[in-house]
Amino acid sequence: MKLLAFDTSTDSMSIAVSVGARVWQHTGPGGAQASGTLIPAILALLDQAGLALAGLDALVFGRGPGSFTGLRTACSVAQGLAFGARLPVLPLDTLLALAEEARFQQQGAAPADLQVMALLDARMDEMYVQHFGFAGGLWTAAAPCSLIRPEALQLDADTGLLAGNVFSVYADRLPVFADQLPRVTALPTATALLRLAPALLAAGHGVPADQALPLYVRDKVALTTDERARVKADKAQACG
Repeated sequence: MKLLAFDTSTDSMSIAVSVGARVWQHTGPGGAQASGTLIPAILALLDQAGLALAGLDALVFGRGPGSFTGLRTACSVAQGLAFGARLPVLPLDTLLALAEEARFQQQGAAPADLQVMALLDARMDEMYVQHFGFAGGLWTAAAPCSLIRPEALQLDADTGLLAGNVFSVYADRLPVFADQLPRVTALPTATALLRLAPALLAAGHGVPADQALPLYVRDKVALTTDERARVKADKAQACG
């Protein structure tokens, strides 16, 4: 298959193109900064691979959760490119891509069957959390994605691998038990999307361009001034 994948849900923009087993990839600043660089970077990567947009089989993007601006950018670019080239689109959850990236990083150490708790920094003193299981070459989600405070994370011996970008950000706020579990620092990547895409496209999860939508778990973009002051006061009290 010939696929284009990209994710701009975090501070890192990730783009990849695959033709069979061959992969071309690019990384750059993500989130809001991706709005001006995503399309030129995609076109440059397609040129490196010797592909025209219309020659692709499908387009894959990280639909969220993540940065509001980053998700809107990815979704609008996916819709525009796919509509013009008449391509199917596969919107994929960013936390699933994060779990897959962690599994790929741990290939030599991870068992064939794996449990992964995906943890993505949501800013505003919260994080996105979702638990996945990998067995028989397939991922399943134990529950929908949730948005929680770091202190509210529930862990036990069956949690498995912790994966994400929250370990330094919330080091003092994660449950003590988190230190006893294996962990890997990871982000959702375009190459992870490419690994997930063929099976999901074959299963009929591709959609027309106008049905490719972002996934918003949080409906609030920023804290108010009073809320920021309370958070600052709570942190000062905790440190004191």
